[in-house]
Amino acid sequence: MAPVYEETPVQVDNVLVSPASGTDVVDTLQLYGKRAEYQLCIPKGDDHQWEGCRVDFFGRSWRVFGPVEEYIESMVPLDWNKKVRVERYE
Repeated sequence: MAPVYEETPVQVDNVLVSPASGTDVVDTLQLYGKRAEYQLCIPKGDDHQWEGCRVDFFGRSWRVFGPVEEYIESMVPLDWNKKVRVERYE
């Protein structure tokens, strides 16, 4: 029998949402076979597991795909040091 998983919603504050650029859309389609629609910038100090998770914003559900891009926290002047890409999830 396959394991059954339960999703538990978690609110993460201070996440930036930006549309994926045309270059990002083409690159992710070629690399992963998925269409990136948005990019999420994750605040410093966040320790959630982002790869493959479902996220909800703008009244829709999205799926994170690809690796998390992480920058050296002390070298980034603003509040965000990670980026993830999301595709539409239905």
